[in-house]
Amino acid sequence: MKIEIYSDVLCPWCYIGQRRLAAALDGFEHRDELEIVWRSFELAPGQGSEPGPTAAEAMAEWTDPAALPGRIEMITSLGREEGLEINLHKSRPVGTFDAHRLTHFAAERGRLEEVMERLFHAYHTEARNIADRTVLVRLAGAAGLDEDEVRTVLEGDRYGDAVRADESRAREFNVTSVPSLVIDGRPPVSGVQDPEKLLTFIRRSWDRAQNRQTTATTG
Repeated sequence: MKIEIYSDVLCPWCYIGQRRLAAALDGFEHRDELEIVWRSFELAPGQGSEPGPTAAEAMAEWTDPAALPGRIEMITSLGREEGLEINLHKSRPVGTFDAHRLTHFAAERGRLEEVMERLFHAYHTEARNIADRTVLVRLAGAAGLDEDEVRTVLEGDRYGDAVRADESRAREFNVTSVPSLVIDGRPPVSGVQDPEKLLTFIRRSWDRAQNRQTTATTG
């Protein structure tokens, strides 16, 4: 069974959701039989590489001013519950196209989880510019990838088509927000639910897939 995870590094909920999904999968009896695929989804397509306002300041543009402090505290508090430090008053949104290209390269090299963790921590905790290719090269190197090879990838256009293909697939499945999970090709569900709820949903999807396979075999 395939689980597709639509995510963007800019999203604090994706960082939280990454931890919650990992906890859910740790409790799933058939974890080794799942195909986990991370899909690209740019929250700010066309955003430049120069950091501007902080994430908190950007939120103020579409959040009720009276509700903003509470919303920021909720996100940071939920992050702390997962062992994460999320600094919305420091992180500054930038374009993530190159970061997504890097994740596709990392997946090909078997280092995707390590790279994703480095990207999330660099942006949300350290407030680093994850549109800066020098930063991306260093993060990838720390995650176990060859820096020279990463630099060559980022200086060209490799994996750009893969990012666009993921975003096209997101439209096909009506994915409009992140983190979203597409499990076994069914409609997307929120990927930031509690681990217990995610585990229940995964188990039900697994049972449905197994029943379908049994029916197809016996029929």
